[in-house]
Amino acid sequence: MSMLRRRKGSETDKNSKEIPKEIEGNEKEKTKKKIQEKRKWSCVDNCCWFVGCICSIWWFLLFLYNAMPASFPQYVTEAITGPLPDPPGVKLQKEGLSAKHPVVFVPGIVTGGLELWEGHQCADGLFRKRLWGGTFGEVYRRPLCWVEHMSLDNETGLDPPGIRVRPVPGLVAADYFAPGYFVWAVLIANLARIGYEEKTMYMAAYDWRISFQNTEVRDQTLSRIKSNIELMVATNGGKKVVVIPHSMGVLYFLHFMKWVEAPTPVGGGGGPDWCAKHIKAVMNIGGPFLGVPKAVAGLFSAEAKDVAVARGIAPGVLDSDLFGLQTLQHVMRMTRTWDSTMSMIPKGGETIWGGLDWSPEEGYDCSPKKQKNNDTYAAANNGAEQVDSQSNKVNYGRMVSFGKDASVAHSSNIERIDFRDAVKGNNLAKSNVSCRDVWTEYHEMGGVGVKAVADYKVFTAGSLLDLFQFVAPKMMQRGGAHFSYGIADDLDDPEYEHFKYWSNPLETKLPNAPGMEIYSMYGVGIPTERSYVYKVSSSVECYIPFQIDTSAEGGSGGSCLQGGVFSVNGDETVPVLSAGFMCAKAWRGKTRFNPSGIRTYIREYDHAPPANLLEGRGTQSGAHVDIMGNFALIEDIIRVAAGATGEELGGDQVHSDIFKWSEKINLKL
Repeated sequence: MSMLRRRKGSETDKNSKEIPKEIEGNEKEKTKKKIQEKRKWSCVDNCCWFVGCICSIWWFLLFLYNAMPASFPQYVTEAITGPLPDPPGVKLQKEGLSAKHPVVFVPGIVTGGLELWEGHQCADGLFRKRLWGGTFGEVYRRPLCWVEHMSLDNETGLDPPGIRVRPVPGLVAADYFAPGYFVWAVLIANLARIGYEEKTMYMAAYDWRISFQNTEVRDQTLSRIKSNIELMVATNGGKKVVVIPHSMGVLYFLHFMKWVEAPTPVGGGGGPDWCAKHIKAVMNIGGPFLGVPKAVAGLFSAEAKDVAVARGIAPGVLDSDLFGLQTLQHVMRMTRTWDSTMSMIPKGGETIWGGLDWSPEEGYDCSPKKQKNNDTYAAANNGAEQVDSQSNKVNYGRMVSFGKDASVAHSSNIERIDFRDAVKGNNLAKSNVSCRDVWTEYHEMGGVGVKAVADYKVFTAGSLLDLFQFVAPKMMQRGGAHFSYGIADDLDDPEYEHFKYWSNPLETKLPNAPGMEIYSMYGVGIPTERSYVYKVSSSVECYIPFQIDTSAEGGSGGSCLQGGVFSVNGDETVPVLSAGFMCAKAWRGKTRFNPSGIRTYIREYDHAPPANLLEGRGTQSGAHVDIMGNFALIEDIIRVAAGATGEELGGDQVHSDIFKWSEKINLKL
């Protein structure tokens, strides 16, 4: 018995010794699992690793770029694409051309730098630093402060109390918009090749946010332009200047030509022959003479095609209070204080832009076309876009349609309820505290006002002004004092001596300068926004109540409707109709708009994108800003500055149907 007890006892002892080993083994396994779990990467780890890799590669490439010889990029490019052509300045220098006529640059909207001279406490340390242009660093560091200082007074359209933002002077004002993104730099460099320097080139920088007449009231900018042109003519042997406006600068210089001849104190007092004595040619680049539909979308919903696409990809992000920023609401609040934007609302109403069931561009074929070289010459009356079918008909005259059905249906099938006498709803800005900081005039419309606008279904160029008057009465009250959008019946009527008509070519006469030349130079071959399909936002409170309906599609590869936007031929910003009509018809020969018969020329540049990334933005681009680096355009400008005439350039160079479209417009000449 004792032996059995001993054996059982020994077995029990053994088991008791084995238990701790099993426990110890389980604990080790648990520890291993915990270590493995810790080693698993989270989403944050992946993001940090990705950002680290990108930054490391970027710095490595930057190091290589700075270490390589200056000629290496050109060597690589030539090895891939073949020998590069000489820049226009080098080519024309070899031909013996040299500087002759002084040159004046007039930048457009947003391309000129603006700097701070006085600001609020949040802008400490920014004295004479660029708020617009350059690196845009302050947009990221203090966005709300930046919006506050870039906005103008909503009542006067001038500086808010305690804030002074002024244009950057000199050629640096608009040579580059941002580091590496040229605007005027390539043209300036090529002009320098044939002998131009700062004393024979002048950048007419101005505050592009304020109305044209207010640039004189606040900064005396128009007087400075007049004085500088007179000085350049006097110090260059009496040689007249060649003026080169771009984009909105085209409208600004139209205003200047009327201002300079008008009597003081409203005008410059130069007399009726000032332009004839001082200007050889005006070479307008990408000129929105008759406005741009893009301005409609910008003022109506603070968006255009690119913003609408981003909105479709990330719904609600641009509207939501992301990091304390209601992005589009702040953009709208800021841009609606910029009176200059109202200069680009379409002019001429349905006579120019078309009505419910017709438009000058009717039948335009939106299918992709084979890219052409800019050296291709087309005769003036050679309609390059042959359209034999009406199956692709687009109602371009309907600039804003609520719903795709309203954009395509015959006008007789559209039920419209007039919005003009609609009673607006409650003031949402007062009912919701969070709306007050991002106040827009939409907050005073309420749901009733929003519904009234949508129920009207379709807006043409003739009803757009009524639309803006309804949704933004304060903005239009300021704009109506500085700009006009009609067609003059009698240009000799004293009414048209008011400065608000001076930037509308349909309500004013060109100067009495028969020896002067006017060029309209612009890109073609790029889909350009012409009209829009809209929808009402899901929420009105604190939101912009209207959005481009990105779900509206044409349904075929060659459709003109994509992402809620109907496109037509143009330079991506300005449609051909706006850029070319005045020089194609309204100013062609002696007309009531051009009584002295100033010679006009159209020079179109067919868009050809860069063949590879090494070409950068390309030398044959027809895009609205990239065209400033187009070799063919630069060569034309240099030849005129060196003394050539429009006839010596070859007259008109046309790739679009601008002459055919112009003939469809029934305008009294």
